Amino acid sequence: MLLAFVCMVGFAVALARATLVPSPGSSDLVHTNLRPGASLRAYLDQPAFQDTVKQIGGNVLLGAPFGVLLPMLMPRARGAVRVVLVTGLVMVMVETAQGLIVEGRAFDVDDVILNTSGALLGYVLIGRLLGRALHPRRHHWWHRWTKPSSSSAA
Repeated sequence: MLLAFVCMVGFAVALARATLVPSPGSSDLVHTNLRPGASLRAYLDQPAFQDTVKQIGGNVLLGAPFGVLLPMLMPRARGAVRVVLVTGLVMVMVETAQGLIVEGRAFDVDDVILNTSGALLGYVLIGRLLGRALHPRRHHWWHRWTKPSSSSAA
């Protein structure tokens, strides 16, 4: 659990460094994107495939740690829907901060979508298993009547 916390702090620092660093040289090129898919099309239309992979893959990888670490740190955040909602909310806040206070950066809804997709992928591949390993499902008193008994004879 402590290792997961240290990893989340490290990830938060890396996220801040990757997304909240000013880019004054690109101030004239940056624009806010509120239309889902617009930036994705621009990424896919780039002549260099390496740039496309860097943009799309980087945003997906940036969200993946949320899908792995959230279920480990917050048992109530387990579940695909909860991971997607928490990650989406955090990424909207990061993108908003980029657009409002960081020079040369702007809000992009496609980045939120890609980051959240990465979190879902991380959850499905690893986070669900690690979350269950650290926080096994609790057996409540009412489970005595809701689960079939394996000791009953036929």
